[in-house]
Amino acid sequence: MTSIILFVIFISIFFIPIIQSQNLNSSSPGSSEILDFNPDGFTWPIPGYTALSSPFGKRNVPTSGASSFHYGVDIPAPEGTKLIAINDGEITFCSFLGAGGYTITLSFDSFKVSYCHVDPNFIVSVGDFVKEGQVIGFVGPKYVYGVPGNRYFDSSGKPTNGATTGCHLHLGFRIDGEYKNPLDFF
Repeated sequence: MTSIILFVIFISIFFIPIIQSQNLNSSSPGSSEILDFNPDGFTWPIPGYTALSSPFGKRNVPTSGASSFHYGVDIPAPEGTKLIAINDGEITFCSFLGAGGYTITLSFDSFKVSYCHVDPNFIVSVGDFVKEGQVIGFVGPKYVYGVPGNRYFDSSGKPTNGATTGCHLHLGFRIDGEYKNPLDFF
């Protein structure tokens, strides 16, 4: 518990002031919204939202079907919030992916970056090349209906967008197939 509190304090001290001091470019749909955490890192995927509801690493399982080791970070945001490409790259996956729900994967160099629990009305397609800062999707709904093979439901029996308790972006990083803490790259 102490490590979680220290992590939240660290994020509050170092990352939130940086985000608040940045200017965003045009906010029209499909435009680039550039937000750099640091000059050597990638663009933050969800401008204006920096709090984490679940960091990378060991955790208490929040919902049925979720793993006790979290292979990414969860950034809570309202349904419909813009998601942007953290780097130039190619869209290599757009579909429903079990616990990740509706997922978009952006690939570049040896990176595969997964945006999970996104809106099922994709605005990018597999094979698209996107630019850093380009809007590639939106935070998805908690509930999704009519998804063949979806085995994720909340306590009331409603089908969820993967293993989720609410609207958020799960951001996962794999480098050469190995999961890494996304915060190490911002």
